[in-house]
Amino acid sequence: MNKTFLITSALLGAFTVALGAFGAHAIKEKVNEYTLGIFETAVKYQFYHVFALLAAGILFQHFGSNWMLWSGRFFIAGIILFCGSLYALTYFLANNNESMKWLGAITPFGGLCFIAGWVCMAIAVIKK
Repeated sequence: MNKTFLITSALLGAFTVALGAFGAHAIKEKVNEYTLGIFETAVKYQFYHVFALLAAGILFQHFGSNWMLWSGRFFIAGIILFCGSLYALTYFLANNNESMKWLGAITPFGGLCFIAGWVCMAIAVIKK
C-alpha cells in the first residue's frame, strides 16, 4: 500500500466532486456548450484517474516496485497536465480570452502521462 497515493487520490476525489458540482451549477449557464464540454472532459478524466491512482496505491502492497511507483506518479502528472490545462482553458474561454487557446497544446502531454501510468501498472503486475 502506498499511503501517499491513497491520500492524494482521496483528496483529488473530493476536489473532483466539487469541480463537477461547480460545473453543473455555477458555470453551466455562463459558458457555451463547447467550453462546458472542455470542462466536463477534464472532470471526467480526473475522476477516472483518481480511481487509477487509488488502484496504484492499493496494488503497491502486492506489486510494489518502481514500476507501480511511476504508475502513480504518471497518473498525478496526467491529472495536473491534462485536466489542469483544460480547467485553465475553460477559465480563459469563459472570460472571453481567446489568446490562451495555446493551453490546449499542453493537454496531450497529460494524456501521454495517463498512458504511461497504465503501461507502468501493467508492467508492474507482469514482472511480479
